[in-house]
Amino acid sequence: MKLFVYFVLLLFFPLNIFSQGLRFHGNESVINERTSYSVFENGSPSFSEKLAINFELSLLPPSNVGYIFRLKDTNLNTTYNLMYDNEGRENTVFKFNEEGRNNLITVVFKKEELSNRQWVSIGLSFDLRQDSMILRINDEETKIGGLNLLEKWNPVIYFGKSEHVVDIPSFAIKNLIVKDKQQEYFFHLNENEGELVHDSRGKVRGQVSNPVWLINNAYYWAPRASFKSNNVAGLNFNTQTQNIYFFDRDSIVFFNVRSNTVSSKKYGNELPVKLRLGMSFVDKADDRLYAYEVYSEEPAGSATSAYLDLNTLMWTPESIDRLPTQLHHHNGYYDSANHRYLVFGGFGSQHYSKEFYSYDLIEKRWSLLSFEGDKITPRYFSSMCYEKEANALYVFGGMGNDSGDQTIGRRYYYDLYKVDLNEKKITKLWEIPWQGDNVVPVRSMIMLDDSCFYTLCYPEHFSNTSLKLYRFSIKDGSFDILGDSIPIRSDKITTNANLYYNEKLNELYCTVQEFDENDISSVARVYSLSFPPISFDELVGKGKDESMAYIWIVMISLSILAAGIYFFFYRKKKKTEDDIEDEDNQVLILESKDGKIRESFLRKDQSNSIYLFGEFTVKDRNNKDISYMFSTKLKQTFLLILQYSIEDGISSQQLSDILWPDKTENKAKNLKGVTLNHIRKALAELDHIELIHDKGFFKIVLDEGCYCDCLRFFEITKGANIINNKELIEILTRGKFLKNTEDEMFDSFKQEIENKAESILQMEIESRYIQQDYQTALLLIDTLFTIDSLNEEALYYQIHSLVKLKMPDQAKNKYLLFSAEYKKVMNENYSIGFTSLLNDNKA
Repeated sequence: MKLFVYFVLLLFFPLNIFSQGLRFHGNESVINERTSYSVFENGSPSFSEKLAINFELSLLPPSNVGYIFRLKDTNLNTTYNLMYDNEGRENTVFKFNEEGRNNLITVVFKKEELSNRQWVSIGLSFDLRQDSMILRINDEETKIGGLNLLEKWNPVIYFGKSEHVVDIPSFAIKNLIVKDKQQEYFFHLNENEGELVHDSRGKVRGQVSNPVWLINNAYYWAPRASFKSNNVAGLNFNTQTQNIYFFDRDSIVFFNVRSNTVSSKKYGNELPVKLRLGMSFVDKADDRLYAYEVYSEEPAGSATSAYLDLNTLMWTPESIDRLPTQLHHHNGYYDSANHRYLVFGGFGSQHYSKEFYSYDLIEKRWSLLSFEGDKITPRYFSSMCYEKEANALYVFGGMGNDSGDQTIGRRYYYDLYKVDLNEKKITKLWEIPWQGDNVVPVRSMIMLDDSCFYTLCYPEHFSNTSLKLYRFSIKDGSFDILGDSIPIRSDKITTNANLYYNEKLNELYCTVQEFDENDISSVARVYSLSFPPISFDELVGKGKDESMAYIWIVMISLSILAAGIYFFFYRKKKKTEDDIEDEDNQVLILESKDGKIRESFLRKDQSNSIYLFGEFTVKDRNNKDISYMFSTKLKQTFLLILQYSIEDGISSQQLSDILWPDKTENKAKNLKGVTLNHIRKALAELDHIELIHDKGFFKIVLDEGCYCDCLRFFEITKGANIINNKELIEILTRGKFLKNTEDEMFDSFKQEIENKAESILQMEIESRYIQQDYQTALLLIDTLFTIDSLNEEALYYQIHSLVKLKMPDQAKNKYLLFSAEYKKVMNENYSIGFTSLLNDNKA
């Protein structure tokens, strides 16, 4: 067998992925790593007359048996729990119990009833006056009484592991509501990190240990499986069976996305088609996988299409018909209602195609389709999908030209066409301008309604590049970029990627198939993403205090007001410009000179660059800012490894001890593995840099093609000629080292660099002052004050430089600002007067 599975996702990644919610590690994990969530960690509110608890529950494989939540009444010393039992052959059972005493309610479901639901709706309603309660699970309601309830209750609510209860199934919850008639606490559970849980008003209410915040899975693509074949292979997804198929000439792999299981089987007979591009489509009604080649170099009479019966694994030849030329990167859609397969576009024999062809499964022949209306120019690398309500195909983008002749060059298209299959008419909906690197979409796109569509795009003209998920408006082509990136190596024309949507699990799948130099052997990878996907701003903006929104509104309003006032006086100032005094003119001239001096030393950010001075910034191979890919923990880990990379690197144990000191060894190992994988994924966006593990140490390795200002700082400062070094000034004037990073773990590192920088700046300022380059001296003084705001040497050169530039009033203002800062920090007046500093002629 030449088909191999060499990676399957472990239990760390949830199978059902949603845009928000909290996933619980259950019995599949050791006890210390199971999830525990206390809803009101710092004291429960008091509820009167009524108490309602509602939430949505998702039961995740390998769930079998265990407790979902526990509810305590400390006044009555009574505890209730909800238990889940899925070990029976046919039924799933929920039991609501008075813990340690008796079962109160039992609700039984057929397993298939729950397997088709992504979420189960759970509701408990306690009538404290009537001493009764109702348990609702989906549409099933059961009422009981005689619980001896008090009219006020301060409930202690746990989900998952709590106290002595450690038998926990794998599950997820979202949209938790705890309320009575007067008050309501709503928990979206849409945090993206940490162990604190906020309510909908942004106030911290609860705490969770070992959480998996599901919102991350709507941004980060999760690797699910990977396959390899030494022969040409094809790949497809069957939403009916939930299987991704990876097949070659000998065998087929079934990867079930619901159960996360993989099986590989040999065919019952030989595949009759000689695979070159490995194209395929699925007939879900007949449970068949069709393999086809639009063009073949095999002798006339050789099969060009065949189908595999997915039950018997027997191949049946379909057709020997073929098109006159190869069509690389064409689009395809199986029209099951009319038993035909439609293709558009493609590239072959140095020509781009503009044609629609139909393969008739009844007549077993290809035919050319014709349409009225707008014309689609010849192209390949387009996206296409089918919209059922309109019975229309939509074609987006691609690459080609008006003539179809590849030798005259190519254009990138960012346009959308509607192909009406009823009217046989093509309508161009829009074409948008494009900025930045040109990109092409993958073969398939997802359109779930009439407002937008999703597709993956990437700059295919780079060897090591990455896919990004785009959401385009059908109305006008406006778009958003969602989720993080997926690496792809696009050297070979046969390399391809596809996008699928799984309505049953509410997931997107990306499949990437990369071919080796021989265009025969390939590796395929499968990734999943929660639907709907989110942007980075949506990821980090969740779980914030709603009052912060009000604060921001106020701040923005004040900023607008301030800008308006400034604009008014600026206009007034312009009108009275002739009355400006000479000193003010000198200020404007100085600011202009300062700007030019600053610009002359400002290093323009370049591609493949990492900047630690000033704002932490990472620029990818296309000079795009990808700093957003480094979350707080990723940034911490990356900076820590980079710091130690100046020497020999950092050991695995040392990394765990610093970053996860309170975690168990296994937990720290898992967290470390995931974090390092995310860092490697981010660094894959750059060239000439990698994270390696060598001789027990992690280390960041760069070559000359990748720039890091911190490492260059150390290289330059090791040399002899550090004064009047333009590159060193470029680095220092960018801003304070690790400007907004306050982690204690970096204090010594920052101190080391700041000490060096302060010494260099003082020497450089003195040198520039002696050279009478006062503007540059002032620029460097501003930089030095970011390190040491009370540096008296800097103050001396600042006021003397301003006086030399005939700016005595500006010098006095700077002195007063320094004195105020000194008073604030030292709680005493600055002892040296302005006149004394002016009369000091030590320079």
